Amino acid sequence: MAQNSTEMVALIGATGAIGKSVVAALRQKSQSYRAVGRSQATLEKEFGRDPLAEIAIWNPDDEGSIRTALRGTTSAVYMVGVPYTDFHLHPILMQRVINAAIAEKVDRLVLIGTLYVFGRPQSAHVTEAHPREPHTFKGHKRKEQEDLVLEAHSTGKIRTAILRLPDFYGPGVERSLLTDLFVAAKQNRKANLIGPINKPHEFVFVPDVGPVVTKLLDTPTAFGQAWNLGGVGVTTQLELARMAYGGSPRYRAAGKMMLRLLGLFDPFLREFVEMHYLVTEPLIVDDSALQQAIGVITKTPYEEGVRQSLAAIR
Repeated sequence: MAQNSTEMVALIGATGAIGKSVVAALRQKSQSYRAVGRSQATLEKEFGRDPLAEIAIWNPDDEGSIRTALRGTTSAVYMVGVPYTDFHLHPILMQRVINAAIAEKVDRLVLIGTLYVFGRPQSAHVTEAHPREPHTFKGHKRKEQEDLVLEAHSTGKIRTAILRLPDFYGPGVERSLLTDLFVAAKQNRKANLIGPINKPHEFVFVPDVGPVVTKLLDTPTAFGQAWNLGGVGVTTQLELARMAYGGSPRYRAAGKMMLRLLGLFDPFLREFVEMHYLVTEPLIVDDSALQQAIGVITKTPYEEGVRQSLAAIR
């Protein structure tokens, strides 16, 4: 699709790792964008020198503020994360953004979602046809969020799509199964991992996500549904640890029982207990439908992703 110079993409939650990946992809296209976030200082630091960027401050609790942040934009990418302790906010914030986007006549909206909506895997490979049967509180809240997005599309007032990601990793990712692995390898200490670490798993390299999002935005036929994005292949945390340490990794792996104990002192780990099934019963994604819809998806090999993740740690 030819680039329309009047296009303006709102990136809600622009300062996160996914947001920065989308920004990089938009810059490649010389596409103007509006970085939406809560902190003026953070937005200025990240995007203030980019001639393609506008900056907008929003208050997620104030729909008027959300409308102002979206005013004049043609499309929006929603990448807002909430703490694991506040997952009840996902559908609430989503509804406010949808209302504001419709009121401001935003043409299309993409939600960056998760695999939590599926619950436990019911097949070896998870396609978009896999039942959405979450058995966790966090999965239910993410499903409510998805339902709001898809219902909005059905009204005809806005076009919406969802891009679901598995676990991800890469430069600048602060909360991931692998975050401490890279820091520990760089510091030559034992890594703190969540086990078992020898189960099949897949991870998306964050810099690969941005180009997928921009292709989605430019593919009218991709709207009205949810899409799954998979990693470059199946691996294990153990294999990635070997790559990070350049041989024999040093680590301690906390199982579910240990997570319960550590959760007495760490709210994040306490909340992760219900999601531990993702480590023991991994969801391996089939994203062939997405590739048919938007074209070839470039995926970074794990060896290169690990190298870049290590290089980004100061």
